[in-house]
Amino acid sequence: MGDSREIHINVPVLTRVEGEGALELDIVDGKIEQLRLRIFEPPRLFEKFIEGYECDQVIDMVARICGICPVAYQMSAVQAFESIFGIEPTPWIKRMRRAMYCGEWLQSHALHIHLLAAPDFFGYESAIAMAADHPEVVRRGLRLQSLGNDLIALFGARSVHPVGVRVGGFYRAPEPAAVEMMVRRLEAALLEAEALLRWCAGLDFPQDEQAFVSVALSAPDEYAIGVGRLISGQGLDIPINQFASHFREKQMDHSTAFHSELEGRSYLVGPLARLNLNFHQLPLGLRRLLDECGIHVPSHNMFHSILARAVELYLAIAEAVELLQDYQLPEMPALPFTPRAGTGFGCTEAPRGILWHRYDVDEQGRVLSGRIVPPTSQNQARIEEDIHNSLTLMGLDQDDRALRLRAEQVIRNYDPCISCATHFLTLKVRRR
Repeated sequence: MGDSREIHINVPVLTRVEGEGALELDIVDGKIEQLRLRIFEPPRLFEKFIEGYECDQVIDMVARICGICPVAYQMSAVQAFESIFGIEPTPWIKRMRRAMYCGEWLQSHALHIHLLAAPDFFGYESAIAMAADHPEVVRRGLRLQSLGNDLIALFGARSVHPVGVRVGGFYRAPEPAAVEMMVRRLEAALLEAEALLRWCAGLDFPQDEQAFVSVALSAPDEYAIGVGRLISGQGLDIPINQFASHFREKQMDHSTAFHSELEGRSYLVGPLARLNLNFHQLPLGLRRLLDECGIHVPSHNMFHSILARAVELYLAIAEAVELLQDYQLPEMPALPFTPRAGTGFGCTEAPRGILWHRYDVDEQGRVLSGRIVPPTSQNQARIEEDIHNSLTLMGLDQDDRALRLRAEQVIRNYDPCISCATHFLTLKVRRR
């Protein structure tokens, strides 16, 4: 197979990702000449929709941005509003918000591992096809996802677009009997989470080491989910209100999602980045389990992202058990507050990576303007760079089908939430 051939690969619809996107790839004389990950969904304009609404209304509105990660959007928003109003959540509120967030990590990671990523490692075109030969694997994923959904609903009344979070805390506190039942289910699920981690460790991973920048939140006393400073593997260490001074978004001709850069370079957010930077924050027992499974951190192989999700899935269950096992009803589930004008910032770790919010509000707590930077738009440039490098490492003399499948698998390693990424467009109008 000669290097002089021209290869034109067009994947009009990416499968097993959230949202609609496409991949265009041209290879000429043994080199990649053009590579475009096209995001062509229309912009969703949430940042304009929320203007003029009160903060508690906005918390429920931004949950509609993503059906998979609504808690992340609510937690980043409520953090920003509470910083403006001078609210310091009680220890009970902090613990219960973290427990609710664990539910989102659990359901999202379970969905991605079993239904979106695993078929790639076994050569199936879909989870439905894989279920015919591995039914218990798929059932395990559905059980774990359902458990995560129920944990979200415990606090949010429902798992999709929950409505339980408000400025100052929650609208209501779960009843102790419901929490006790949830703890029993979570404890039982730890065995399945351990089996999943061992199963993932036994997958056949391509050798695909690359140099990239990992970015995540970091907290001094816990594996960061809801609070922390922004750090990178190259020495970045800043408070979240300095995000815009270091990270830059730029519009691309071929995409309705921005590409993001950290001081001129693409970067990675999400489970593998978090694990690379915060491995030392994992519980000792979980670190020992990783050693038993032969999982080594840090890793610069994006195919190991499924391992990182399995690690965080186990962590989410274990954390939720610890947070809920001595549960008691609080005197009140939310703190009173008085709105005031100001600018606030929120940043939390959605399952796919850091989700940054900025809001300007008036004296009544109504939003004047907002900016939302989701994780998938931050990963866009890294995804394109990864496809280029991964295909080159594999060998561009492979047949078209092999190149297409590898490119699609690389994209699915990031578990992109394409709909979330289509918030941003700068409209340029030239008139004569």
